[in-house]
Amino acid sequence: MIKILGISGSLRAQSFNTALMHAAQSLAGPGIQFDTATLHGIPLYDGDVEQREGLPAAVVQLKERVIASDGVLLCTPEYNNGIPGVFKNAMDWLSRPSSDIARVFGGRPFAVIGASPGGFGTILSQTAWLPVLRTLGTRHWLGGRLLVSRANQMFDADGTLRDEATRARLAEFVQGFAVFAKP
Repeated sequence: MIKILGISGSLRAQSFNTALMHAAQSLAGPGIQFDTATLHGIPLYDGDVEQREGLPAAVVQLKERVIASDGVLLCTPEYNNGIPGVFKNAMDWLSRPSSDIARVFGGRPFAVIGASPGGFGTILSQTAWLPVLRTLGTRHWLGGRLLVSRANQMFDADGTLRDEATRARLAEFVQGFAVFAKP
């Protein structure tokens, strides 16, 4: 059984990226245990807080879930042509202390997908993740790219991905990533 952890980089209750993550979970297929996580409860990174109090409980929990996974799928929004601050902040916390980077990220398979109401999907945000993932020493899957443009037309009011072509591409992406992430 391959363990994939999907992380949504949006805090919105009606987030297209959280909906995309849940669609990926539902389409994962047999042999894939697909767990999901959000960034709720993770405070802004503050080195003084880290030094004084250690890692916040929400960070420790997410870090342990990353470590327990065979691969991580980042479901990223795109804000102002880049990585959302809340998502980058979470990755900064996960990389603390720096002596933990190899244990959390080193060689771990990562992939990035995203949904946006705009016409270009999340192409710039996904591209902006590349140097971050490279710096952390992940093994980035380049077996495909999944950009969901005009997400407001792809999901219904309940957050269900209704576009069949996108569902098929997403299922293929997740299953391909699982093969790549296989230990």
